Amino acid sequence: MSPARDDGRTGPADVSGLVRRLGLLEDRLRALEDLAVEESLRELLVRGWRALDARDWDTWIACWAEDAVLEFGPWEAVRGREEILRTVRDAEEPYAHMQHHLLNTAFEVAGDRATGIGYMWFVAVGEEPDPGGPFQMGGPYDWDFVRTDAGWLVARQRLGVWWRAGEDPVGGLS
Repeated sequence: MSPARDDGRTGPADVSGLVRRLGLLEDRLRALEDLAVEESLRELLVRGWRALDARDWDTWIACWAEDAVLEFGPWEAVRGREEILRTVRDAEEPYAHMQHHLLNTAFEVAGDRATGIGYMWFVAVGEEPDPGGPFQMGGPYDWDFVRTDAGWLVARQRLGVWWRAGEDPVGGLS
């Protein structure tokens, strides 16, 4: 290894140090890019699921890929954006109020694809609230996402139901 030069030019020892530092910077940049994607995925889900609670069906379904698949505990797999919209709207429209909580989300990014996991805690009431409490259910979410020209979209959602509490006032999610 030759020592650093006094004339301001870079010698071999300096170049290897710069290459190592450049590699570290590239690693950090990739980590920051992954964090930015993870935040984009969280924002997608929060925007969509708040729209679902508000019955803003256009905003909610815009979070889904055209050929998306929805798998939900008591239902068969639902395929395609239009069929997903029809199925979910028919099931959830009758509830007077809903809250879809997204909990403990985590994501893994691989280029233009990503996966995610989390938990759902769903709370709903009918027109006449049940004196015994609202209808609730919860379970695991498992998502696949795809990056498109329009941004990240849900390509697949699997939702299991691990528990239920209270009487379902409209029977939409039984």
